[in-house]
Amino acid sequence: MTVRPVFDANATAGGKDLGNLPDWDLTDLYTAPDAPEIKRDLDWLEQACASFAADYEGKLATLDAEEFLNCVLRNEKIDTTAGRLMSYAGLRYYQLTTDAERAKFLSDLQEKVVNYSTPLVFFTLELNRLDDGHLDKLFEANDDLARYKPVFDRIRAMKPYQLSDELEKFLHDLGVVGDAWERLFDETIAGLEFEIDGDALNIESTLNLLTEQDRSKREAAARELARVFADNIKTFARVHNTQAKEKEILDRWRGMPTAQTGRHLSNHVEPEVVEALRNAVVAAYPRLSHRYYELKRKWLGLDVMQVWDRNAPLPMEETRTVGWDDAREMVMSAYAGFDPRMADIAEPFFDKGWIDAGVKPGKAPGAFAHPTVTDVHPYVMLNYLGKPRDVMTLAHELGHGVHQVLAAGQGEMLSSTPLTLAETASVFGEMLTFRRMLDKAETPAERKILLAGKVEDMINTVVRQIAFYDFECKLHEARRGGELTPDDINALWMSVQAQSLGEAFDFMEGYETFWAYIPHFVHSPFYVYAYAFGDGLVNALYAVYEENPEGFQEKYFDMLKAGGSKHHKELLAPFGLDASDPAFWDKGLSMIESFIDELEAMES
Repeated sequence: MTVRPVFDANATAGGKDLGNLPDWDLTDLYTAPDAPEIKRDLDWLEQACASFAADYEGKLATLDAEEFLNCVLRNEKIDTTAGRLMSYAGLRYYQLTTDAERAKFLSDLQEKVVNYSTPLVFFTLELNRLDDGHLDKLFEANDDLARYKPVFDRIRAMKPYQLSDELEKFLHDLGVVGDAWERLFDETIAGLEFEIDGDALNIESTLNLLTEQDRSKREAAARELARVFADNIKTFARVHNTQAKEKEILDRWRGMPTAQTGRHLSNHVEPEVVEALRNAVVAAYPRLSHRYYELKRKWLGLDVMQVWDRNAPLPMEETRTVGWDDAREMVMSAYAGFDPRMADIAEPFFDKGWIDAGVKPGKAPGAFAHPTVTDVHPYVMLNYLGKPRDVMTLAHELGHGVHQVLAAGQGEMLSSTPLTLAETASVFGEMLTFRRMLDKAETPAERKILLAGKVEDMINTVVRQIAFYDFECKLHEARRGGELTPDDINALWMSVQAQSLGEAFDFMEGYETFWAYIPHFVHSPFYVYAYAFGDGLVNALYAVYEENPEGFQEKYFDMLKAGGSKHHKELLAPFGLDASDPAFWDKGLSMIESFIDELEAMES
């Protein structure tokens, strides 16, 4: 049984007087933590898991197609109920991670769900002992069952790495302990205080200062981040060491060839496709980030840039605060301009309490869209502070939301999209919003600011995330050789930063600790390449849309509706695209290059 993930984006922003920012209304899940429906669903879950095991354990091989379908449907209903419970507890916790009662509620509920679902561990283990031929006959006999073949394919991809039934049950029960390290990380991050000009700020507001026009404010924020990270570096190093060691033990017992194998399997993507993406991006560093940051260095009038200049606004850029209503209009008009149906799907997010937008003490940093379960709806979390970048984050997370709504028709087991494709609709939503803003630019200076902002976002999505991926690869490889000191981890971080950012940068003392706050390294090892995958994929998709818009929308909606029911090859075939072709990634990267070309041409 899996509880579906949240999909993250890195939110950074700033501003005031933003209008009426919406809060979540979680009552579509449950009305309150003591609602009788929670006890009802927990009681049902306990009984359903026990009876499922009693009815099917040791008997999967004896079931005919109709009986097997009934077994799958019962498993799916268990997934839905557990997912609903955990979604409610998790979202409530993210609203106020520093609240002990919410943390306890989440932890207690998680323990119950894990304990109740332990009897289900046999299902995937027994399924993987069935012959391919036996399963093929069952699929041939029943079309409704055959619909679930992609789920079985993903489960059976783990077959070579499966342990004994007893060990798998033990690991299932132990999962709660591993999650405690994630919560330690979350609570530590949410509880950090940064003092800037006498004000105590949380991490989101402090990171936001790195995009201020005033260079002294950016420097003060960067130095304060470094000071606070250094004060807490032993805790962060302990979390990373423990998580990486736990992963190494699991991978070794399972016989996984690399630390990345598990992520590739869950993403339903071949290692060579990810390697081709990684190699294409690293080879393009000089043509992308190095070239762009050299331009930016000149625009800022600096001999060398510091890390606090990376996301600085351009000198000619006016400090602009985008109110919530304006942000909504920008994104919704871009969505409607592509297809009115897209705006119709996005509308309820704003009006029905499906977005939690404001920055609040104790709230989790960043942004995400969480699909909850297919018979409810997704929820979007932002930390909206009114910067133009925040508008892009709204467009991004709303794209996830639209995708999750469309995919819900597949049902619980088939709707969840592998992370590589899960970033498609989000990045596409950003691209639609950017293109609309670019079309409305009234002066060359305005166009330049928009183009530069988009290039920076793309570099953050592609170059920075592949550098993160390389850092994780190095971290997990190094941890296999023993405990890593904070200095060891710092050195690994700096080795990828200098390579990816180029010679335009100098690195202040203290920047070596900035790996500490990235949540993906702790929550979802190797998640980060999904961003670069999604960006490259969307750039290629958008090129197809521009070349031949006729009928594109229908194909695009079909792709989103497919959820996790098809492999990336099948999903991209209608567009004439193939991510396993090494040249595919160069297509996506060439769009970023073309924007940099235009910016360079403006200089001459």
